[in-house]
Amino acid sequence: MDFFLAELLGALKLGSIYALVAIGYSVVYSIMGLINFAHGELLMIATYSLWGLMVLGLPFPLAALLAIVITASFGILIERVAYRPLRGHGEETLIITSLAVSVFLQSICQTIFGPNNRALQVPAVFSKKFTVGGVNITVMNLVIFAVTAVLILGVSLVLKKTSLGMAMRACADNSMAADLMGIDRNKVIVFAFGMGSVLAALAGMLYSGEYVSFSPTMGFMLGIKAFIAAVIGGLGSFGGAAAGGFILGFLEIFFAGYLPDKVGSYQTAFVFLILILVLLVRPNGIFGSAAGKRS
Repeated sequence: MDFFLAELLGALKLGSIYALVAIGYSVVYSIMGLINFAHGELLMIATYSLWGLMVLGLPFPLAALLAIVITASFGILIERVAYRPLRGHGEETLIITSLAVSVFLQSICQTIFGPNNRALQVPAVFSKKFTVGGVNITVMNLVIFAVTAVLILGVSLVLKKTSLGMAMRACADNSMAADLMGIDRNKVIVFAFGMGSVLAALAGMLYSGEYVSFSPTMGFMLGIKAFIAAVIGGLGSFGGAAAGGFILGFLEIFFAGYLPDKVGSYQTAFVFLILILVLLVRPNGIFGSAAGKRS
């Protein structure tokens, strides 16, 4: 039972990170139809920004806040410089561009900071442990769960209760009708990229704070797995993306934990196998609409 509870804790931690990143993917895709493979690099930007600001002597809370602002600014800048000029050139062009942006950001980071892993030293209070039912739970674990719950609720309220959120939903449902109703799509897209970037920034800092190590390539595989989570849940669906993140986190952790070591080491291959199986049975994702409509 203790082992099961420990695995459950690990699955909730990883699922929370995947869910935050997957929601960012889904928000942008629902409005633009863009699979932004550079989204994962925003996690890297946030972590390096936090680390650099702390090295400069800024206190952790201020450094974290500034890192979020820096990451959101990068996300909006990427949309303005790389994606906006290519609107109307087809989804394939935008996908290739997003891959190019991803590689470019990784290369710049490696050139400046080197390719080696670094350790993120968060305040000692986050390492404080509590024992519940034979399982050690740290303050960082509680922070991950609380931040994820608050952000999922917050994004849901923004989408349902604010004018910008309703404009985002209108653009997702029918972009042409939204244009005819006078909705400023540029403003909506910028807001979506900013929101997704904030989610990615928090996910990156939480991940690095929990697992300590970070590198210039940290965001690539995390981004790919979060994209897979969004596809499993239903790409373009806010609730589906969040659910897909937790589903993938649970499957990945329990696969590695309960199968023999030689099999469990194929964790990443298992993730892609799950993606293939879901697409064969439910091409639009578990919670996606039958028509594949973005919402």
